[in-house]
Amino acid sequence: MKPLNILLIGNGGREHALAWKIKQSSICGTLYTAPGNAGTAALAQNLQLAVDDFEKLGLFCKQNDIELVVVGPELPLVKGLRDYFEGDPDLKKIPLVGPGKAGARLEGSKDFSKQFMLRHHIPTAKSKTFHTGETEQALAYINQCKAPIVLKADGLAAGKGVIITEDKEEAGREITAMLSGDKFGEAGKKVLIEEFLKGIELSVFVLTDGTHYVILPEAKDYKRIGDGDTGPNTGGMGAVSPVAFADMAFMQKVEERVIKPTIRGLRQEGIDYRGFIFIGLMNVGGNPYVIEYNVRMGDPETQVVMPRIKNDLVELLFAAATGNMKNHTIEIDQQCAVTVVMASGGYPGDFEKGKVISGLNTINDALVFHAGTKTEFNNVLTNGGRVLTITGMNKDIATARQKAYAGVARLNWEGVYFRKDIGLDLLTYQKIN
Repeated sequence: MKPLNILLIGNGGREHALAWKIKQSSICGTLYTAPGNAGTAALAQNLQLAVDDFEKLGLFCKQNDIELVVVGPELPLVKGLRDYFEGDPDLKKIPLVGPGKAGARLEGSKDFSKQFMLRHHIPTAKSKTFHTGETEQALAYINQCKAPIVLKADGLAAGKGVIITEDKEEAGREITAMLSGDKFGEAGKKVLIEEFLKGIELSVFVLTDGTHYVILPEAKDYKRIGDGDTGPNTGGMGAVSPVAFADMAFMQKVEERVIKPTIRGLRQEGIDYRGFIFIGLMNVGGNPYVIEYNVRMGDPETQVVMPRIKNDLVELLFAAATGNMKNHTIEIDQQCAVTVVMASGGYPGDFEKGKVISGLNTINDALVFHAGTKTEFNNVLTNGGRVLTITGMNKDIATARQKAYAGVARLNWEGVYFRKDIGLDLLTYQKIN
């Protein structure tokens, strides 16, 4: 197969990790990232194009003989990038990794995904949905619930649309703010109140052509800002792969009870789904329950998943996009990967940008993936809440952690913040079991 010209859409740590893996492929021709960051600039040609500027992205593809489009973030998928391409006689010929608007509702609407799970008998927590104007009914329902109470904004909220609280009064205040549009804008004008599942969380990733699929390495991410899982939710502060409790027996249950009925359900509903499915799961007493679907890879999970895949990633992506996954299998490196997110001080609240990052050229025993960065006058500057992710790899989690944190120690900027406990819980989990 001749090398392909590839357009990768997105600008976060996920996209840098994807670009890093794509670039290793024997069939990667010219790689472009739109808009990319300071990290992708070393691997690809960055384009000053917004992820949801469909017209300009389409024009670029036509003018530059793009032969594969890989969509990193959820926003362009939920807004219908695939549908835009399929509506154009030239663009519809270009293989694209990512579902259309119909499939993207799995992430774009928590209510749709919950109803989908119920229709297809996929194990999930009980819940009830409330709309703007139903605040009184929602408050009455909260009063009947057992704490902790889980509130989920229906729409996209950049990974921060879930609130878990032990306090019914706090839950009442939060849902009032959500349904009024004050908390998450449009995304929160429909809210799910969900049963709390007690267990250990993990993420499972599938790449599918709509019929056949491969299961990528699983991961566990750390959503809260503070050590010991304290403080507000973020987009994710670190990740580990593999996950100690996701043994063969558990993963078999995931495949039979979750993955197969999900892909079968999409087909039955006439949704041609080509791309990644990210399944957020809770292991409750050895049984998997689905917390949420995402329609792309996770961030920062991609930064531990990609280094563990031995396959040529472009071959897999092209097979998914063209409906040819039938004979593909996945090869996984048995090493452990631990990634630590380095963030701007103040994140996930207000933070400053434009701080000079030092130490980037001193890392040789860990992988550095850029998230919120930009280059200016030969300096790499902070340009987001989550700035860098540092991934260490080794045959055991303890040493992989050490490598990641040794890398973190070499990097610095004014106000830098990171969690110090990524992967610690899995060390103790392994010892107990």
